[in-house]
Amino acid sequence: MDSALSSLMSSGAESVLERAYTDALEGVADADESRARILDGAYVQFCRMGIQRSTMEDVARRAGVSRITVYRRFATKDVLVEHVVRREFRRYFDQFLVDIERAETVADRVVLGFVSSLRAIRGNPLIGGLIDIEPDLLATSVIGDGGWTLATVRQFVAGQLRSEQQAGNVSPELDIDLVAELMVRVSASFLVIPSQVVDIDDDEQLATVARRFLVPMLEPGV
Repeated sequence: MDSALSSLMSSGAESVLERAYTDALEGVADADESRARILDGAYVQFCRMGIQRSTMEDVARRAGVSRITVYRRFATKDVLVEHVVRREFRRYFDQFLVDIERAETVADRVVLGFVSSLRAIRGNPLIGGLIDIEPDLLATSVIGDGGWTLATVRQFVAGQLRSEQQAGNVSPELDIDLVAELMVRVSASFLVIPSQVVDIDDDEQLATVARRFLVPMLEPGV
């Protein structure tokens, strides 16, 4: 397996997912046109040919730049892969925040957030493709990194729930961190372990699951 793949969500000083989360909170955008062009080219290349089969030369051709230009921006393929994946996760967090704004109640936001998250990850040609092609990679990342990946997403979900709590939409007695932890673990399990009961590509089924099992978590003591 390509070393770039195995380190996507490493538990080092700060994982790719954590950096993507920070980028989303800070509203980081692709202001550098040359850099964005390379990332766009790499994204298309990786989606079409896979990460392991793609070279820096392939990315350069796809982006319409010289190989030297690619190496000036990204010293190694591992670094380039990290930044491509980081940008996709940042876009996921960005879209999540946009999606939940459409809901009128906290219950609706929990349901929409759950459905939107699974749809966004499954529907992303790169991330979803890795799940299909390298399912063991995602499973290892989620359960074999000391909990760093889940903790990062839990932090994000907990932040949303705290905003709901501050707005008076959920009880001040709600254990935010525990509820966020359980919600994230439910979501992660659907991604890493195929279900024979729930079709995760069926938004209506996912919404039903969320309303029946996740929304009640918003009530303390339930």
